[in-house]
Amino acid sequence: MKGPTIVLAALAALAASPALAGPPESRSYADRPEVRAFVHEMVQRHNFKEQELLRVFKRTKREDAILEAIEPPPADKAHSWEEYRDIFITERRIDAGLSFWRRNQEPLERARHLYGVPEEYIVAIIGVETFFGRHTGRWRVLDALTTLAFDYPPREDFFRGELENYLLYARKVGVDMLSVKGSYAGAIGIPQFMPSSYLRYAVDFDGDGVADLRNSATDAIGSVANFLRAHGWAAGEAVQLDATVDGDAYRPYANDGLQPRYLLAELAKAGIVPIGAAPAGDMRATLVELETPDAPSEFRIGLQNFYVLTRYNRSSFYASAVTDLAKALRAAIP
Repeated sequence: MKGPTIVLAALAALAASPALAGPPESRSYADRPEVRAFVHEMVQRHNFKEQELLRVFKRTKREDAILEAIEPPPADKAHSWEEYRDIFITERRIDAGLSFWRRNQEPLERARHLYGVPEEYIVAIIGVETFFGRHTGRWRVLDALTTLAFDYPPREDFFRGELENYLLYARKVGVDMLSVKGSYAGAIGIPQFMPSSYLRYAVDFDGDGVADLRNSATDAIGSVANFLRAHGWAAGEAVQLDATVDGDAYRPYANDGLQPRYLLAELAKAGIVPIGAAPAGDMRATLVELETPDAPSEFRIGLQNFYVLTRYNRSSFYASAVTDLAKALRAAIP
């Protein structure tokens, strides 16, 4: 999956980045030896027709704006939880989420019963990803994935894998490879699934014989719930707990990875205390510090379902924003 916001690095840093250097020769992707080797692998492994793929890559474009968008921000550009949260927790997004919930009440309830994921978390993920299907991306997915697979060395292996899966997806659903649009990272549809996730977790939830995440909100709902359950969603359990910290013993635990690895009792001994009632039992958790420059940090305790949300997007900010939007939606629904 992708990050929900595009962070543009400073122009000077972008110009200096080796990942953004122009291709050595001004020729089409179909003429580049590494692309031809990739095509040969697709022929050997998946029985694609070589000339058809070469014709497709001849029409594929390198997108320098995508290379700029995917570059990390400068080291001196601090992340702000308050700014990030304010993007997604707005009256406008909450109202749109309630409308989406009402329109899709039946599939949301069915997904909760089948997969154990509450409606508000399914709605919140779709709300954060694409504003409930309104903003699903303007880039041709083939251009995005090819650009990143062959002109972005830091993650070329990952994106070549996603390019392979995209070609398999396009063949499976019978869609023109050059017609599908998505995010700058190649994510597709209402829930912004990467091609590998599309092939693995997309479900036909509306019963029309096709898992269509670009056009069917019902399929998107079922697929999001299926993704979360497949990654370990624990039905009926909490996601995050607000917390306070006392002293400095908490510091080794702060943002020590996203996976819950400490018992709540162990965190309590380090001065990390949930606000309100804690879940019963020896649950494992992680301490999440949500930092804002020039402001006190906000602390939360992330549980198993918090970790599952980070499988959708590997960011504590993302999972916390989804949690906050879900809570706002649940509080506002009649």
